[in-house]
Amino acid sequence: MALRPPRPHRYDVRIALAGLLGGLLFWAVGLDTRPASESIVLWEGRWPVLLPLAVTAGCELLRRIRPRTGLLIGVPALILDTVTQGSLVTLVMFTDLVYAAVLYGPPATARRVPRITGLLSVAAAIVPFAVSRDPEALLIGVVIGIVAFTPAATGLIVRNHRDAAEAARLRAEQTALLAELDRTQAVTSERARMARELHDMVANHLSAIAIHSTAALSLDNPDTSRQALGVIRENSVAGLAEMRRLIGILRDSGGDREPAAAPTLDSLDHLVDGARTNGLDVTLDTDHGTLPAPVELAAYRIVQESLTNALKHSSPGRVTVALAHRDGSLSVAVTSPYVDHDSPRAPGSGAGLVGMRERVALLGGSFAAGPDGARWAVRATLPLTEGEEDV
Repeated sequence: MALRPPRPHRYDVRIALAGLLGGLLFWAVGLDTRPASESIVLWEGRWPVLLPLAVTAGCELLRRIRPRTGLLIGVPALILDTVTQGSLVTLVMFTDLVYAAVLYGPPATARRVPRITGLLSVAAAIVPFAVSRDPEALLIGVVIGIVAFTPAATGLIVRNHRDAAEAARLRAEQTALLAELDRTQAVTSERARMARELHDMVANHLSAIAIHSTAALSLDNPDTSRQALGVIRENSVAGLAEMRRLIGILRDSGGDREPAAAPTLDSLDHLVDGARTNGLDVTLDTDHGTLPAPVELAAYRIVQESLTNALKHSSPGRVTVALAHRDGSLSVAVTSPYVDHDSPRAPGSGAGLVGMRERVALLGGSFAAGPDGARWAVRATLPLTEGEEDV
């Protein structure tokens, strides 16, 4: 399929028609730029003026779609106009062709046309004056500067401003796009953080409730049922308190509520006591010292989730929790008896391991979880130098 040639812009059609009609009006009333008696006039009579006028008007149709071609055709038309009695409208349209060639033409044309017209203006002023020693000879260069160099310089200035405005617009769009990406990433990160916090705070209590309620329903023993119901009530109350605290923080948008203190490793004893109440045999060995707050929170949540998983999945036996501060990092290890059960004692979604891995990744540490012989081991290494992240 053949490509159609580009059509002239509607404004260029109007400019060409206005120039042609204006030139015809000037010609009809006898407004020429020079008398027939001048020595430069080679074609006497008024009819030859119309040829360069028509050619230059036609070049105006190319001022946007083929600006360089329009200028190249317009130069011979202007030369032809100078050897006739001339038309002022032809001269004005030629200046517009120079302007359009710089403004709409390729970058090479925009650079070369002002240089060429500037050199021609200087040469046209110096050479005739050097030959004739007549100060009026300098006017030739002035005329060429007005006809050629001035519109070229104007076109270059307008083009530079246009390019600068386009570059500023693109930068603004890029900035807006980056801001939107940052906002999206921030929302996604905050949602993931809230999901981790909600899971870690509530999963432990709900797992204990599920396990003890199953025991209360399956065993026909009043004492066992009463003990299970006591554990269920204790965990439900604690879970509700955690939920109220989180919901209160999320609903408070005025900043009046003081943020609740994040759990620290000093609370591990209380966490282990709760796990023992839920039926786990836990031993705790800690040697951590002073740690950055993000590292403490991550370590606490890892231990909390590991105890929850042990409550849901492990066989009877001892669960060990060990924390050690060495070589600029905190190592966390939680092991529990492991048997490949067909199903856990309480339902789970697997989000706990994902959350632990995310917390460790945010701090630039390493994480591993899986069977280790007859035990299930969760091991994490948290660098202390990466304590600036919010986990």
